[in-house]
Amino acid sequence: MHGCFEEKNNDSSKSFLPIDEHVEEGRDCEGRRVRHKGIYLLPNLFTTANLFAGFYSIICAVNGDFNIAAATIYVAMLLDGLDGRVARMTNTQSAFGSEYDSLSDMVAFGVAPAILAYQWMLIELGNVGLTISFIYVACAALRLARFNTQINVVDKGWFVGLASPAAAGVIAGIVWSIHTNASNDSAAEVELSFAMTLLFAVLVALSGLLMVSNIKYNSFKNLDLKGRVPFVAILVMALAFAVVLSDPPTILLLIFLVYAISGIVQYVWGFRDKQQA
Repeated sequence: MHGCFEEKNNDSSKSFLPIDEHVEEGRDCEGRRVRHKGIYLLPNLFTTANLFAGFYSIICAVNGDFNIAAATIYVAMLLDGLDGRVARMTNTQSAFGSEYDSLSDMVAFGVAPAILAYQWMLIELGNVGLTISFIYVACAALRLARFNTQINVVDKGWFVGLASPAAAGVIAGIVWSIHTNASNDSAAEVELSFAMTLLFAVLVALSGLLMVSNIKYNSFKNLDLKGRVPFVAILVMALAFAVVLSDPPTILLLIFLVYAISGIVQYVWGFRDKQQA
């Protein structure tokens, strides 16, 4: 009796703090089912940094530091791309890492852009601005949930719906570009204020709806980063970095706007071909 009490007491002490070994089932290279203990450190470090970037962006947006908040979302985007690449290159993918990555993406590319948009301009619309911000958050959550359920069904070369980092890039780019390049003429700002607010509200809502749409976007996951490339490719990359650094807010906004519009153009073009056929 005393031994049973000690065993139960030990089990409860193990579950008090999250120090137990994480165990998940997977398959080895030969397809056999195996059980893995612990989690992979390297990719989850990038995911944690992504989560912190999203959290820090929220803090900056609440404090009115809109440029830093927008720029931090792009930092989170870079970290989000690295954790997946690192996991695939080092063969350290796991179910835990996938779920952790989705939760981090929800903060960095769902909650953070919505709060940034609301604090920067949508707050002027009152409850309407609050509703639009929530619509974006809800669409981001639905987008990530659908992605997780279709990860082994949909072609990896394409995203169904605008990816949440790309949607966040559009919103962050608008805020960063306009806030940085704002005119010093206060009279012009007053005249354009309400019109800009309405246009920005429409763009935020549209970005959210594109995430849950059936429009396909190129995922660029088929790019071979480990293979050899011509020497001129390095020169093109250097020029691309130089162009982005010349005016980061404007260039990044243009890049993500073009990407968001590209899916719509492909969808309309494909629908037109079907009608003609």
